[in-house]
Amino acid sequence: MQQRGAVGGRGCALFPLLTVLIFQDAHVRGYVGEKIKLKCTFKSTSRVTDKLTIDWTYRPPTSSRTESIFHYQSFQYPTTAGTFRNRISWAGNVYKGDASISISNPTLKDNGTFSCAVKNPPDVYHNIPQTELTVTERGFGTMLSSVALLSILVFIPSAVVVALLLVRMGRKAAGLSKRSKSGYKKSSIEVSDDTDQEEKDECVSRLCVRCAECLDSDYEDTY
Repeated sequence: MQQRGAVGGRGCALFPLLTVLIFQDAHVRGYVGEKIKLKCTFKSTSRVTDKLTIDWTYRPPTSSRTESIFHYQSFQYPTTAGTFRNRISWAGNVYKGDASISISNPTLKDNGTFSCAVKNPPDVYHNIPQTELTVTERGFGTMLSSVALLSILVFIPSAVVVALLLVRMGRKAAGLSKRSKSGYKKSSIEVSDDTDQEEKDECVSRLCVRCAECLDSDYEDTY
């Protein structure tokens, strides 16, 4: 019986209960040049103190070697060497159970596995979650959707204005044709009104041309 008790005690020492629970997203997708946030949250059975530590590590896809990229204990200590030098920033709040970090100017070489470890003495045992990061270039489909949205916002209003202008010009031409056939002569007031209308039509025409030029310019800048 004593031996069983000894074995049981040894088993508890080898497999302690988890006192800090850590949560990470299993997969995160990002794009080259666009800031990426790696989320990490935790729950501890003890109150957060200045003894709490956070360590982020990175492992490349083709290697089993891990490297430290961020350390926290009251202050943030991002790595000052390696591929992540000057690109890791603190994005968490330990008092809210948040141990997240951000990666600036990500590249395709940043693909790999990231792990967050949190210790809050006397809670020093924790699980080891991992986040698999995949960084890619933004595809042609994304660029095409941006162009399509720009076309909707610029081209459709311009087309409506042009259509209204054509309808008005058509009605005016029909009226002039009828008047010319009947030998009708305009009064001085009607001549003045026609002049004002022509100026308005000219302004609308210029507006349409300007909208079309903006659309062409934005389309060229997109590519």
